[in-house]
Amino acid sequence: MRGPHNLWRLIRTGATFERTGAMRVVLEAMNAPPRLRILARVMGWPFKFLGLRGDSALPPVTRALTALGPAYIKFGQILSTRPDIVGFELANQLRYLQDQLPPFATDRARAMITAELEQPVDVLFCAFSEPVAAASIAQVHRARIAKTGEDVAVKVLRPGIVRAFRRDIDAFYLAAGLIEFALPSTRRLRPTEVIAHFEGVVMGELDLRLETAAAAEFAANTEGDAGFRVPRPVWHLSGRNVMTLGWAEGASLGDNDAIDALGVDRMELGERVLRLFLKHALRDGYFHADMHQGNLKVGADGALIAYDFGIMGQLDEYTRRVYAEILFGFIRKDYRRVAEVHFEAGYVPADRDIDEFARALRSVGEPIFGMDATGISMARLLSYLFEVTERFGMETRTELILLQRTMVVVEGVARSLNPSINIWHVAQPVVEDYIRTTLGPAALARDLAKAARMVSRFGPHFPGLVESTLLKIRQPDPAATPPKTTPAWVWFFAGASFAWAAFTTVLLML
Repeated sequence: MRGPHNLWRLIRTGATFERTGAMRVVLEAMNAPPRLRILARVMGWPFKFLGLRGDSALPPVTRALTALGPAYIKFGQILSTRPDIVGFELANQLRYLQDQLPPFATDRARAMITAELEQPVDVLFCAFSEPVAAASIAQVHRARIAKTGEDVAVKVLRPGIVRAFRRDIDAFYLAAGLIEFALPSTRRLRPTEVIAHFEGVVMGELDLRLETAAAAEFAANTEGDAGFRVPRPVWHLSGRNVMTLGWAEGASLGDNDAIDALGVDRMELGERVLRLFLKHALRDGYFHADMHQGNLKVGADGALIAYDFGIMGQLDEYTRRVYAEILFGFIRKDYRRVAEVHFEAGYVPADRDIDEFARALRSVGEPIFGMDATGISMARLLSYLFEVTERFGMETRTELILLQRTMVVVEGVARSLNPSINIWHVAQPVVEDYIRTTLGPAALARDLAKAARMVSRFGPHFPGLVESTLLKIRQPDPAATPPKTTPAWVWFFAGASFAWAAFTTVLLML
């Protein structure tokens, strides 16, 4: 329930960070200016006693986030993939949030499974383990299906998780409203819409039936991708609060020593992570949007195994093409084309100067491309690009938030495997291949054929539409003055309809 009462939640957030010592750690990791550090301490100290204690055995930031709840834990999971932003020490601490949170009782999980699937756990499974992983939203048990003997992973939602998330999100709405009120310059970023987008994504993650469907679709899309595997869902053992997938055996992508023990080339693996993400986003328009190390494994055969499909990203074909052209322009250093794409897509107001915008984009790209591989960063690019678009009045595109966030996460995962990876060299062939297949002559022919098929479905309606139009002209409303002759536009419409129907028929016959 949204309202001013959520102000208490925000105060307690700051107080918890102060009480656990997380405030100081975060400000140091982010290299905050001294004045900001002093201001944060002065404002936080009077409310310190209101903060949550958390688990004193955990490091400060991890302790604060776990005490505050699932939405904050999600935020920490993202930061755990960004050692270049928060430092390697803090990033390693935050990896605890990926799959090592305290589990809830197995008896409670068994009761939830029985209630959801309407059969006792011992009837459905001949083996059912204690929790093998626990994250912010659910925990996982290893089991064996009684009828088939197949090893599976059974995911069970945490009790009361929906209510907990709604409480956090309500507080985020209040924070967004306060920011918009106090800082009018931030309104172009549409903080409230961003929170609404986050809410939609998270609430979808809390219905495991949707995640089961996402796993099935993602598995079908990626079936032909070499070196990539998605466990298949077991539909009859899945529901709103329970999801069953094939068991995925492998080393965690966050454990470099285990990956090395498998004999897998981590440099190639890092490139594969980036390449596959871009391919799924551009080729399919459907990508895994929570690709941190806790949701990825490496099989004994070297294959990358993805799981946890609660957050999936989707892009329509037009947005994919715009996104690809922007990336392609940066890779080619064609800043004029990048500027044109922004204007063509309506991302930048039409009254702004396109040449000035192109020069501003050059100021973003050139310093980054002049760095060595370890300095090239998607996070840095998005940060600089944010500054430029702010100057030119570009509003936040909510449909791209998930994509941009996932790009940063995936880059962080790739860098954890290979710190010297050059993301642009890896991205270039994927983007170029997409450009060739979607923006060339063959793509134009496919687009025309697709349009023809769509219009041809309305072909049977054309004769009736023309006839009804002619009848209305011949038998007009008595109150109106009838025209003496049939208007030329009617004949033009009838002729064009006939010609288009003939054209589509020929195309379909080819």
